[in-house]
Amino acid sequence: MNSVAFIEYIVQSLVEHPKEVRIDCIPGKEEDIIELRVAEPDVGKVIGKNGSVARALRTLLMAVGSKEQNNYVLEIID
Repeated sequence: MNSVAFIEYIVQSLVEHPKEVRIDCIPGKEEDIIELRVAEPDVGKVIGKNGSVARALRTLLMAVGSKEQNNYVLEIID
């Protein structure tokens, strides 16, 4: 399972509208940017209280990226 599919699986488990989860990966020289889009009512669930869920997603992405020897940046687009 690659990093994009991993994050997509986790986010779809968190939100009420899993069919509206969209993830785009933009490759770069030093790091890949992963843009995450969810339905309007689900943005708060993905960010979490004080950004705790977003921080946890970024930590998981760093762990997967270190296994793949790649750097990722997660951007939540609202």
